[in-house]
Amino acid sequence: MNTKIVIAHRGASGYLPEHTMEAKAMAYAMNPDYIEQDLVLSKDDVPIVIHDIELDDVTDVAQKFPERKREDGRFYVVDFTFDELQQLNVTERFNTKTGEQVYPNRFPKGKGNFKLHSLQQEIELIQGLNASTGKNIGIYPEIKNPRFHHENGKDIAKITLDILSEYGYKTKKDKCMFQCFDAKELERVRTELQSDLFLVQLIEFPEETKQLSHFATYADGLGPWYKQILDKKVDGKWQFTTLVEDAHKLKLQIHPYTFRADQLEEFSSFEEMMQVLFFEANIDGAFTDFPDKMVQFLAKQ
Repeated sequence: MNTKIVIAHRGASGYLPEHTMEAKAMAYAMNPDYIEQDLVLSKDDVPIVIHDIELDDVTDVAQKFPERKREDGRFYVVDFTFDELQQLNVTERFNTKTGEQVYPNRFPKGKGNFKLHSLQQEIELIQGLNASTGKNIGIYPEIKNPRFHHENGKDIAKITLDILSEYGYKTKKDKCMFQCFDAKELERVRTELQSDLFLVQLIEFPEETKQLSHFATYADGLGPWYKQILDKKVDGKWQFTTLVEDAHKLKLQIHPYTFRADQLEEFSSFEEMMQVLFFEANIDGAFTDFPDKMVQFLAKQ
């Protein structure tokens, strides 16, 4: 029985614009274990499912509300009400300076009719599909940039935890993993806000790997960039850092990000990437833009 888990990164984002309801429904049909939700608060405190605190690289906000940009030229989710955000069209991610699509072979930029949605709407989609299909696919929310939210007078952690609780996600037994890059905030979620959810500490910088024993005092899992696991190749075989081993000694599950079939870099194929990281490095799960490919790969093992 395979216990390694597949997390649909921003939904089936290799196929449809990230974090759209369509990308989530498609991901659901691919049978991952979890579907990810990145969260940013609107002006009226609705958690919006979007990857960044800014709107301009995945929506047409610059055309619809040109006067609403801040001094830095960017448009922020927190400056718009939920109703205003509903007026925007969502598109495949693009470079705001050049207008070019970030992943050129994905869903064409500017096509289709995609909208932003709330955490509540997405939970209702996933729970509704769990009811109608008999599956039990989980959610994997991430609160984005809590410090920015605090600076704007908003407590994204508390608001999100209250909503999760309302929908039945309260303990480690519930199919919900809660993640954040901000270690202070994630520790606050466990201690001050007293959450009993499965907490995952995201990391991206090498120095953070030295803090694992502290992370283990409040977190249940670790979400590193996959390159933090790879060391070097010797005679054509990958050698690894001690990150996975060190995490496992502290009883931390390890779920690296992000496995992309159209951005392989160190690997000759997506299958090689998955084989090396899942079975040679011994990770416990992974985030992928292509959940169908990872589900199929693990099913064959």
